[in-house]
Amino acid sequence: MALWRLYYHLVWGTKDRLPLILPKYEDDLYNYIIGKSNYFSCIVHSVNGVSDHLHVIVSIPPKISISEYVQKIKGSTSHYLTEKYFSSFQWQKGYGVFSISHKNLDQAIKYVKNQKTHHANSTIIPILEDIKNQDNPPIKYSEK
Repeated sequence: MALWRLYYHLVWGTKDRLPLILPKYEDDLYNYIIGKSNYFSCIVHSVNGVSDHLHVIVSIPPKISISEYVQKIKGSTSHYLTEKYFSSFQWQKGYGVFSISHKNLDQAIKYVKNQKTHHANSTIIPILEDIKNQDNPPIKYSEK
């Protein structure tokens, strides 16, 4: 068995950034992501978001590629949400992924847990919210 300590901050949005992740679905969606991640031997440290996108702090074992994990989670949650709540739910095609050091893990978890507050107070980390922008400096997790 391999020893691994890998931490990732993943971000993806709803198709066309439609505000579909409503409070009444959030807990169910997040618990589904945690359960499905556990099935793939991944550890979700935090999952949260706002109406048009979500953030996941996760440890993915080396036997699964990051893209495979995201594909499985996005695909299964899209199917789950379509079956349970929507006629057709879709995520955007891409996603953002950022590696996190063990030293910054707690700060990243705190950032994700406080997503709604960060968006309400405009204290977001821009690169984590706009994955199309590739010219930002390295991420620093800190509270303002």
